Amino acid sequence: MKKLILASQSPQRRKLLKFLGLRFTVKPSRAAELHNIKTTCAALVMENARRKAQDVAARLKSGVVIGADTLVYAGNKQIIGKPRDSADARRILKILFSRPSWVYTGVAVIDAARGKTLVDYEKTRVFMIPLTEKEITQYHRRVNPFDKAGGFQIEGWGSIFIHRIEGCYANVIGLPMAKLASMLKKVGISIL
Repeated sequence: MKKLILASQSPQRRKLLKFLGLRFTVKPSRAAELHNIKTTCAALVMENARRKAQDVAARLKSGVVIGADTLVYAGNKQIIGKPRDSADARRILKILFSRPSWVYTGVAVIDAARGKTLVDYEKTRVFMIPLTEKEITQYHRRVNPFDKAGGFQIEGWGSIFIHRIEGCYANVIGLPMAKLASMLKKVGISIL
């Protein structure tokens, strides 16, 4: 089986891959991310995922590299990434409570030996129930908002205020697994 490399330090992405029993190594990308929408959210996350995977693949002779990039889009050209600090995390949650948002994840898979590159994306609409100031404080005591786009998680404590989604659940965690499985199959790695 080809060696699998995750070009991300995301604990959520590592957890998803481990859940499937996949053997992989982590080699974080040093690629600079783009932050502005030039055309679409999908194009932005796909370009960032491709950059991350290419950065790692360029340092390898073999193996299959997975790169990913997630952002939350709140409409009005408002991209929400990872919160900068506690005040920003609170501000972001209040924006996300005010209207449905979209979670976009770009995924790139590169077979380093063959130079084959696949890039795609997934989007999921998220509907939240507002929390009070006290509830936001309690939530942030239980969940680290700084390592995830939007500063929230859908699994665990996030399930108390995310009342509905339209689309891929795993995408909201940080890696659309059905999409990834399909892409890996095209480079000779079967999940099942």
